Amino acid sequence: MASHETDSKPTEPVGLIKGIQNDLLALTKARLSVLVVYTAVFGYFVATKTSGTFSWLILWHTLVGTILAAFGASVFNQLMEVDTDKLMSRTSDRPLPSNRMPKPLAFILGWLLSAFGLIHLGVMVNVMAAAMGAATLITYLFIYTPMKRVSTFNTVVGAVSGALPPLIGWAGGGGALLSFGALFLFLLLFLWQMPHFAAINWMYREEYSKGGFKMWSNNDDSGAKTAKIAVFFSLLIVLFGILFPLLTPVLAIWGALPCGIPGVVMLLLALKFQRSGTREDARRLFFYTLLYLPLMMVFAYLAWL
Repeated sequence: MASHETDSKPTEPVGLIKGIQNDLLALTKARLSVLVVYTAVFGYFVATKTSGTFSWLILWHTLVGTILAAFGASVFNQLMEVDTDKLMSRTSDRPLPSNRMPKPLAFILGWLLSAFGLIHLGVMVNVMAAAMGAATLITYLFIYTPMKRVSTFNTVVGAVSGALPPLIGWAGGGGALLSFGALFLFLLLFLWQMPHFAAINWMYREEYSKGGFKMWSNNDDSGAKTAKIAVFFSLLIVLFGILFPLLTPVLAIWGALPCGIPGVVMLLLALKFQRSGTREDARRLFFYTLLYLPLMMVFAYLAWL
């Protein structure tokens, strides 16, 4: 018995700590937040490529401020959606709906992360970077999140919120917000999210319906409506990739080919989903969207003037 107690005691605190770590990762949506930071870093790199003012220190502070703000936004989002998360199997085991974490603690954590993130950006980077961070939080929490229960237009608003993080890095690198460079970054993220969200909305349409969310895919069992939306925005993505290098001074003209081809692949996958209406093809489209974004960032950076 003594031997058994000795063996079990060291493992209990380890298991508790690991459980807390996993809950914090889930509460802050760490994987999604990494994507937010990734786009902010890209914005900083392209801004400084033209200006020649690259600084590892400023990049680090941009990273820290952005990740803290992103974590805070995720915490508040889950606080606002506790009741709906309980209704969906894919979210019911999150720390708040499963009652593994008290709401007051999550509220305090969300405030601290958001406040420190925005303050850090404002003090250590610049005011415009902090303003873009604040705009992201406001649109995500106060417009997009409540709108999910009211109108399918929430996806467009959510895409606006998701298109702002690269402008944090762009502003941090000294880029002007009223410029073709800022417009490119915004459109890249905005357009990318549309087929991305269309695919995932349709794949989990039953779950979203259970949660009371108004999505494009609601009552679209055949996938016809959702696929049509994915095809439309995929076509816009093709035009965006080709025309931006040809018509603006941001990218070299030769960038039209490498920036256009990934969009063509997106369009073909969306058309395949439209023809078949199967989960398998929706899944293929979804996973390709995850590949499309880094590809476009690499090609755009190489062609950036």
